[in-house]
Amino acid sequence: MTHRHLLPNEIDLLLDEESGFGVLPLREHVRGCGDCRARLDAAKRVASRLAEVPLISPRFGLADRVMARVPVFVPWHVAARDSVTRWIPTGRAPRLVAAVALGIVGMLVSGTTLWVAANGDVLSMLTGLAGEGVQRAATNAAGDLVVAVFGTQLVTVLQQSGPLGVGLAAAGFLGASLVTVFGLRRVAASTRARS
Repeated sequence: MTHRHLLPNEIDLLLDEESGFGVLPLREHVRGCGDCRARLDAAKRVASRLAEVPLISPRFGLADRVMARVPVFVPWHVAARDSVTRWIPTGRAPRLVAAVALGIVGMLVSGTTLWVAANGDVLSMLTGLAGEGVQRAATNAAGDLVVAVFGTQLVTVLQQSGPLGVGLAAAGFLGASLVTVFGLRRVAASTRARS
């Protein structure tokens, strides 16, 4: 074993005073190699100094305080499972009641789904009528809001000019807004510079 120096794990074996199949050649190598003997002696000095260090026990609750600050990643499927298990009753009677309630809800959902599938045309007609009513109400409300904000004359001009007039009016409004914002910023900057 004279062709190489000892590896750190081999020095650890000698330091721990292990006895086994491969330890005898390591001891023979240390007797003949001054560098490995010096490294083993240094390791023995460190181990003896560490043995002299007093044991320190942490205060109660240290682990809890440390773990409270450690962000723990919980996979979505574990979080979902934990959420579901919180809702499952633990006693036999509450579980029976929950199972019956779940069965009733399942039957109601299934029955509703079958009714919608069988009467889809009626439901489609009803939702179409409701949608048209909501659309008409939203359009009227938007029109009333535009009239209240801009006045009837502007609305009349926009209706006569068509989409091009609406686009030009929107561009003019945006341009005026930008000029106003930049003007106010300039006034604020000049006021700050004076004070």
